Amino acid sequence: MSIRESYNKVSLHPWADLSALGEDEETPIVTRGDGVYLYDDQGRKMIDGPAGMWCMQTGYGRQEIADAVSNQIMTLGFASAFNVVNEREVELARRIADKTPGDLNRVFFTTGGSTAVDSALRLCQLANNIKGLPNKKHILTRDKAYHGSTFLAASVTGKERDKTAMDVLKENVHFLSAPCFYTNGKGRTEQAFCDDLVSELERKILDVGPENIMCYIAEPVLGSGGVIVPPDGYNRRCWEVVKKHGIVYIADEVVTAFGRLGHWFASEAVFAVVPDIITFAKGVTSGYLPLGGYAVSDAFMAEISGDKSGGNCYSNGYTWSANPVSCAAAIASWDIIEQEGLLDHVRDVGPYFQAQLRILQDHPLVGVVRGIGLMAAVEMRVDNCATGDDLLAQDYALGEMVDNFCHDLGLLVRPLINVCIMSPPLIITREQIDDLVGALRQALDLTQAALRKAG
Repeated sequence: MSIRESYNKVSLHPWADLSALGEDEETPIVTRGDGVYLYDDQGRKMIDGPAGMWCMQTGYGRQEIADAVSNQIMTLGFASAFNVVNEREVELARRIADKTPGDLNRVFFTTGGSTAVDSALRLCQLANNIKGLPNKKHILTRDKAYHGSTFLAASVTGKERDKTAMDVLKENVHFLSAPCFYTNGKGRTEQAFCDDLVSELERKILDVGPENIMCYIAEPVLGSGGVIVPPDGYNRRCWEVVKKHGIVYIADEVVTAFGRLGHWFASEAVFAVVPDIITFAKGVTSGYLPLGGYAVSDAFMAEISGDKSGGNCYSNGYTWSANPVSCAAAIASWDIIEQEGLLDHVRDVGPYFQAQLRILQDHPLVGVVRGIGLMAAVEMRVDNCATGDDLLAQDYALGEMVDNFCHDLGLLVRPLINVCIMSPPLIITREQIDDLVGALRQALDLTQAALRKAG
């Protein structure tokens, strides 16, 4: 039985189309990776446009990370954070605390981004219970936000176009408008749009009551919602409003941290925001092993620890919290980023990446190109009168066509319905960026030709 046949028989993948379960003939089967490239089972060489899933910061085939992981496995392959401390955990936490803004000096490790968000939200719930504020449990989030797949993280996720019947927590979760000028800002200047968004936040806080709102959670740049870069000043102004009302600000930097925008963390360096909590994952290990977590401020913890704890414990954790092997991979990746100057490299090639992709805006199938640093989205559209489910089906088909042509042309993209997501490894060169953009343009041309042929 072939790999494809076995996959269709026994595997269930994330975001699987249940209507076609067991019938997938198109998802690439990859066999190896090298630098910014992946190779499929047909020997086809492809630029990894999404860097796995925003995470392969230092690229594939890093001997330094392999050696660090191997050495750690032979030295100490596992250590339960429930009852012991390991050296790699402490070293990585110290490094993270040194780079986070403000007084975010306390680090909790999880298994990935979803569990990082879930754990941060549970910490906020615990804090308000300890402080005698059991009703302060409402959460502010945004349409098009993505915060994870665990129950709490999925509940504050606002990807409104995903067709799913999965249950989520709806009570006490409030969604604000997505800061997407392309879809929501029509008829206004970007500044006026920003003003309206901030006013909406202020109204929602007053409507719910600041005494009832536990936290505001926001990605600095909305990643899986379509690489939505908010208007200038939006993040800072929202932070000012939230802090004015005494509400905890959680920055979800699962995507934007560890170099994606050219900084260890983007909140303060790029957006002038000092959150109370920052969640992270993905690029912390360059995708080589699962790891996530959050950093929380000393001020936050001072209100619920020591004599103020009421004797409570933080009863939240995972078997692989602070796993020494994952932490060793993260430290090795960190060393590569520093030694090869990858943060400076991203700040150097990021503007070129954005400029080259924006040339695609002259294509008839491209509605808008947006992005920042080494994360970008090309949103596509077909001009006709389709609406509702017909439009959604059309957009899915459009994204699938472009994705398939890209694969044939040596480019792996991440199609989110009608949006092509690109967030290549931080090591990508200008020449490789040219190859990426060239392949995407050719895929768009082939898609347009196919659509015309089909009428």
